[in-house]
Amino acid sequence: MVKTDFLIIGGGPAGLSAAIETSKRGLKTLIVDEGVELGGQLVKQTHKFFGHEGFYASVRGFEIAKRLISQLNENVTIMNQTTVTGIYEDIITAYDRENDLIVEIEPKYILISVGASERFIPFENNHLPGIYGAGAVQTLMNQFKVLPGKRVLMVGSGNIGLIVSYQLLQAGAQVKAIVEITEKVGGYQVHAAKVKRLGVPILLRHTIVKAIGDEKVEGAVIAQVDEKFNVIPGTERELAVDVICIAVGLVPSIELAQMAGVKIEYIPELGGFVPFRDREMRTNIKNIFVAGDLAGIEEATTAMIEGKIVGVAVARDLTGIDLQEDLEKMQKELVEFRSGPFSDKVRKGLERFFPQSAHSYSKDAQQDLGPTGKLRPIIECFENIPCNPCQTSCPSGAITVPGNINSLPLIDYSKCTGCGICAMKCPGLAIFMVQENHQPGRDLIVLPYEFLPLPEKGQKVIALDREGREVGQAEIVKVVKSSNKTHLVHLSVPAGLAQVVRSFRIPQKSDSIVCRCEEITVEEIERAIDEGYTDYEELRRYLRIGMGPCGGRTCRVITLSILARKTKKSIQEIGCGTFRPPSMPVKFDSIVKGEIDNEK
Repeated sequence: MVKTDFLIIGGGPAGLSAAIETSKRGLKTLIVDEGVELGGQLVKQTHKFFGHEGFYASVRGFEIAKRLISQLNENVTIMNQTTVTGIYEDIITAYDRENDLIVEIEPKYILISVGASERFIPFENNHLPGIYGAGAVQTLMNQFKVLPGKRVLMVGSGNIGLIVSYQLLQAGAQVKAIVEITEKVGGYQVHAAKVKRLGVPILLRHTIVKAIGDEKVEGAVIAQVDEKFNVIPGTERELAVDVICIAVGLVPSIELAQMAGVKIEYIPELGGFVPFRDREMRTNIKNIFVAGDLAGIEEATTAMIEGKIVGVAVARDLTGIDLQEDLEKMQKELVEFRSGPFSDKVRKGLERFFPQSAHSYSKDAQQDLGPTGKLRPIIECFENIPCNPCQTSCPSGAITVPGNINSLPLIDYSKCTGCGICAMKCPGLAIFMVQENHQPGRDLIVLPYEFLPLPEKGQKVIALDREGREVGQAEIVKVVKSSNKTHLVHLSVPAGLAQVVRSFRIPQKSDSIVCRCEEITVEEIERAIDEGYTDYEELRRYLRIGMGPCGGRTCRVITLSILARKTKKSIQEIGCGTFRPPSMPVKFDSIVKGEIDNEK
């Protein structure tokens, strides 16, 4: 029998935040968690958080987990790899997998913060290996360093689908497409912009129809849908993928709450069936609280705030200390975070429990792009999301998020020094630095970059626009490394492209052979052309193209095509080169024998 003041079921952001509040006030706290380590979803989240610095804005999820755990003290007992199996009237049972035994727990107060499970959808062959939930893909990649496949179809464009798509790209996979059944992207625009400028198409009004394969996923059939979400016949097409990743939402894990006698209500705006709770996250049972995704599907930031509210309420009840001011402060934080348009649905759902309020915020995006010719930030954040690291990180006070944290940021260019700190801090990678005519005929664009390996100074790259389309060649001028892993790449682009270029691609080394006799590749030919060998005969002498046994029968036309593309000339202008005898390889011995026979 384990007796404790406060039992927390689920050691994610909500549970850890609650434990911090109770343990620092001297309460004996027990955290029971299924995972091998505490943190819940945080441990596999490698992206930076939105919000403000009080709740770890611009800090990556797995780092937030470490910071929360570090705040626990000796009053906290942790049982990892343990699952609560039953909540009875007088006792709680848990299965300790590591020691293979059942434990009985007798707490005074309980927080159920077990999160949510992934929602799935029916489609043909959805049982095949290679079909994953987005959370499972994150766990494999970010927690256990396993890439589930190389070519991925993402189903769902909410924040989870967009974030996992970006992380798949970081891990070296190809995301062939993101399909979204509705008419608009479900997640933040800044998350969508990150994957679009890397060339990933987001197909609206599309869904998956079928997984292709016998023993594993080898492809997928997608199709367009009408306004009633029915597949439009004749619009089906196949994609060659080995992974289908499902990111169509989460379902609150209500099992334990319902088992404990908590009142359950169906509220679609909160994710489906959810437990009743009041402003303090208390259910209809006085000593049972809920928090996090179990209480309604939201962001991890709101889960942390809810957890703090629970911890303070429990500490107040068990110690008798007046903590009303602390409670009200946290409740005001929730109101502010939920004041933006993305929380409209959540507020509507919570109205079923208690009245909701919201702060006003500025919806006007800045039109002024600053003084031409000065290195300055351009903020491409056009949605009202709760976030202000650009403001709090600016050393000169040039950026403000007026009023509510959901307002759009504004820049006072007269104060801006062009330091670029805001671009490093922005969780949405939505801030770019630009300078027109930094050199004659060249613009400078500074891009946030989170891929490895980092490019090197002087490296030639391919510039991409907001849709991931090639718009020209560029050169790496400088790379500024950052401790938060959002590095700044300074890119020199042709004049006029500073407001167009938003990403780049490093040309891949090609194993494509052009001249099989001499084993000359496409890359070697292109590099030679860049070095100035722009005539076929020059290339032939330099690289020995066409000097092998075939005499250029295979490689001549291919080389001329590459020359035409690189020099922007027609093949007619370049010409076919000179043909010299012998027309096929002949042994010197044969020539000598012929001469001797001729003399005879």
